[in-house]
Amino acid sequence: MVPWHAQKARVGLLLAAQRLTIMQEKKLALAKQSRREIADLVTKGRIETARLRVETLIGDDIHVELLEIVELYTETLSARFALLDASKDAPDPSLRDAVCAIIYAAPHTELKELHLLREMLMQKFGRTFALSVVNNDPPCVPPRVLSKLAIYVPPPELVDMYLQEIARGYGINWKSDRLKQEEFEEEVPVTESVEDAGKSVDKDEQTPKDGKAASEKTTETASAEAKLIEQTKKSLEKQDKPEDAFAALTARFDALKKK
Repeated sequence: MVPWHAQKARVGLLLAAQRLTIMQEKKLALAKQSRREIADLVTKGRIETARLRVETLIGDDIHVELLEIVELYTETLSARFALLDASKDAPDPSLRDAVCAIIYAAPHTELKELHLLREMLMQKFGRTFALSVVNNDPPCVPPRVLSKLAIYVPPPELVDMYLQEIARGYGINWKSDRLKQEEFEEEVPVTESVEDAGKSVDKDEQTPKDGKAASEKTTETASAEAKLIEQTKKSLEKQDKPEDAFAALTARFDALKKK
């Protein structure tokens, strides 16, 4: 265990923040290359392999977000270093999230600077505090850090939407059969309701027996048509377009990652 040393800790925080930035840029570059390879797999018709690569890509995206969060916490400790150095048995409440996040998340990164900083923080605040953070008992690790480290298998629909967007980005005309089927099932009820409503209007348009009845029927027909148009508009508004469905599911996925 590396003992606490204020000067080394200060330098370590600065180096860790820089290395985290570099690692994020590296992983983003690798993700771009991976997307090109996935597009090539789609072109060759190797869809199942492409789907597995997309799952890995989603996991890498989550890891990059973890690195961004840890970088923010290292900058927090660097900016408030005097307060960190003055803390004794436990970190100041304003630094608690940052300290706990670094101790808990550092082993899940490849940064030696972050591992060294973790050991110094554990040594500074003692074995009892360190064990409570490692076990997260009582809970002290920020939930958004825990969510990035949780084991997550993306649903097939999200994988296909990612894959479809990657293909479209590289000019490849490929669409998921699974997503097409879901869209068709959503459209059917709307079509049937419009047809049924149209039949009811056709019945109202039958020729009446006298002029007065004709006038009443004409008014009723106009009213029915107005209602039909309004119902159809409302039904169509409720129906998601394919790109809206992708945006909605992606938003839910992003929200899940940010918890």
